[in-house]
Amino acid sequence: MRAELLETLREITPEEQRIIDGKNEIERELYVSSEENTFDAKKLLEKGKLITVRPHTRFVHFPAHTHNYVEVIYMCAGSTRHIVNGNEVLLQQGELLFLNQHAVQEIYPAGKEDIAVNFIILPEFFDDALRMMEAEENMLRRFVIDCLRGNSQSAAYLHFKVADVLPVQNLVENLIWTIRNKQPNKRSINQVTMGLLFLQLVNHIDRVETDGGDESGRLIMTVLSYIEEHYRDGELSELAGELHYDLYWLSREIKRRTGATYTELVQEKRLSQAAYLLTNTAMSVMDIGLAVGYENMSYFHRIFQKKYGTTPRKYRVRETGE
Repeated sequence: MRAELLETLREITPEEQRIIDGKNEIERELYVSSEENTFDAKKLLEKGKLITVRPHTRFVHFPAHTHNYVEVIYMCAGSTRHIVNGNEVLLQQGELLFLNQHAVQEIYPAGKEDIAVNFIILPEFFDDALRMMEAEENMLRRFVIDCLRGNSQSAAYLHFKVADVLPVQNLVENLIWTIRNKQPNKRSINQVTMGLLFLQLVNHIDRVETDGGDESGRLIMTVLSYIEEHYRDGELSELAGELHYDLYWLSREIKRRTGATYTELVQEKRLSQAAYLLTNTAMSVMDIGLAVGYENMSYFHRIFQKKYGTTPRKYRVRETGE
């Protein structure tokens, strides 16, 4: 993060100064509108706004609470310790923590050099970001859709360990800067930037940790994670054996929960990965087809064209100009 932006976030806020001066608990009136421990978007967001960002308040313990908004925490420097639905989450510099509206979160006091920012986001802000993502089923897309639906049985959090992924770091910094500095077209810029951030995070689903929600939600998260790692040659029968589930029951459950069969989910992942390799590497079309799990090149070309409306080679030219 640029030094000048980090310095502004490091400054002691009036709320933090009152804590330093002896107020050893959060000022509830800044966060909640009733006796319930639900942090209220109306307290933190200007009227008509869908997203804002504020420095995380240091030096104080945040007791267990929920939110009526989606919260995304980015660790600019240092670390913070969270308990989310009973799971300990240590958020390190450069990492992101997505929390849905139903997550029960407790935060231990942060030190002066533990600098984090909290994005306060109403679920409808994600509409454009979702449209930028492909229909491929993955943990992030499932999480966001569940947030939009208010699904209390979904994963409570996604912890992305992406400190070394430069595009992610740049996009988050851009979001922070744009929100804090009032400029024309801010909403459109923020929504597009969030969409680009999602596209980058989807490429690093293997870097995410989650609680997975209820038993059924955890199962689907396990299936999606398995596909991320084994889309080239993973078999549903192998996964069913690892999980000690009946193959036919697991197949039906996947279809019921995602609206797609296991084979369709694998194909979506393979084609998405093929599109990524076409635009980001110099690999030949044949090598890409083989790399994502297709030995029959005619079949690969046919299903790729069905999904993207053009052949792999023409897709590369269209997207890269090469």
